[in-house]
Amino acid sequence: MENQPEEKIKILYVDDEENNLQAFKATFRRDYKIFLAISAKVGEEILEKEEIDIIITDQRMPEKTGVEFLESIIPIYPKPIRLLLTGYTDIQAVIDAINKGQVYHYLTKPWEEDYLRTVIKNAFEVYALRRENERLTSALLKANEQLEFLLRQNLLS
Repeated sequence: MENQPEEKIKILYVDDEENNLQAFKATFRRDYKIFLAISAKVGEEILEKEEIDIIITDQRMPEKTGVEFLESIIPIYPKPIRLLLTGYTDIQAVIDAINKGQVYHYLTKPWEEDYLRTVIKNAFEVYALRRENERLTSALLKANEQLEFLLRQNLLS
């Protein structure tokens, strides 16, 4: 039997269409902890309260585009992996998503469940590797500080 992760992957899905939000939640709620936002503003409110692993956002929304939303949250919430979902093929949106929104993957609507599940799995692997890299870097810096301290002690004695 395959080991399940201790905690479910936390996904924030931002879309201005309620039926898309509910369809996403119905499809993925068993596998992931889903947070839904009907607007970029609601998405920002959720990010203030929850530590999110993956953010999926629709591109075309009334107040802010998906790229504008992602670009605006990067300085405050740089760690979540960002995915852009759209029903339109707009090459400028793709370019902006990559350059401004630092988007890991660009998906088109309607999404295909197995493919989206694979993208989420791969995105979370990147997220987990980044976290492990940060942990190891921190441990290495601490070990270096301790070695420098010991070296100074030896030089002084």
